[in-house]
Amino acid sequence: MTLSRTAREAIEERLRHLEAVKDTVVVDGDAHPSDPALYPPEVAARVAAGPNYYHGRPITGHELLAEMDQAGVDMALCWQNPAVTRYGADLDANFEALRRANAYISSFARANPTRVIPAGWTDPKALGLDNALEMVRICVEEWGFPIVKMNPAQNAYPIDSDAVMTVVDRIVALKAVPAFHFGSDTPFTPAEGLERVALRHPSHPVIAVHMGGGGGHYVEADTTYLAAREIGLRRPNIFYILSAKRDTHIESDLIAYTLAGEPFRSNIAAASDVPYGRITWNFGAFRGLFAALADGKKHNDPRLQANPGLFDRRTVQAIMGGNLAKLVMDTDKRLLGGAGEAG
Repeated sequence: MTLSRTAREAIEERLRHLEAVKDTVVVDGDAHPSDPALYPPEVAARVAAGPNYYHGRPITGHELLAEMDQAGVDMALCWQNPAVTRYGADLDANFEALRRANAYISSFARANPTRVIPAGWTDPKALGLDNALEMVRICVEEWGFPIVKMNPAQNAYPIDSDAVMTVVDRIVALKAVPAFHFGSDTPFTPAEGLERVALRHPSHPVIAVHMGGGGGHYVEADTTYLAAREIGLRRPNIFYILSAKRDTHIESDLIAYTLAGEPFRSNIAAASDVPYGRITWNFGAFRGLFAALADGKKHNDPRLQANPGLFDRRTVQAIMGGNLAKLVMDTDKRLLGGAGEAG
């Protein structure tokens, strides 16, 4: 692997900052800012029509930073918004559309290196496998992204297909971290499929965003929620981002993972899924939940009553940002340690 000079400088700057703030930083682990210049005409028209929310209504980088400030969130892991990037029948045109969306994330991070952790996006179905692999290379080698995501639910392909596994292999070979939308909203991301992905490289982290949530019906999603918790406690390389998931299950996840000890208690992180969720709402809720969990003797869960100090300040800060910061720092060190530099 050969990093561009731009990529190396971005990684080094990010790593320096994270090293300085790792013990205090609050990170939203799932944010989707968009460049308004890339809005499709129908999206631009709906935004111009007024401020009322609709599902997937995009936010700009500027709007994201403003809400982070309101919510007391220091940094956000950012990737493109699939509601804005539209695909057609032409694989190369799809590649270019997604390249532009990823390029915005790169430029947004360069302009705000202490606020934004950039992550890439690829799609072996919409782009074709060769283009999907090239997108991974661009994201990691040219822009220095530590994470590259796929969304099997969005474009209807199995999370453990041969093509996905080939893309995962490429991401791992470049020393970055593969990430997935992992939800109960479609049949394309079952828990057993995620487990097969995790077993592909059992010593390498894989991020599963939503921990089985992501828009599924509460009753139907319950099976995936429970399975997600179980496989994560079997596979220590799975890192879960808690966004777009029912609050009662989030509470159970937090208790189960914290009680399980290392490495599992370090494999979970708070997030909002903005613009699909509000940062202010979600991080206010996380803080309120942690305040209740910290008062373990008064909680109705017998596990907390037996471990009243389980959610101490350090544990809470880790979930609110430290765990994800460490994952990114470890990845950045791996990228810098195993890469040459292009001119």
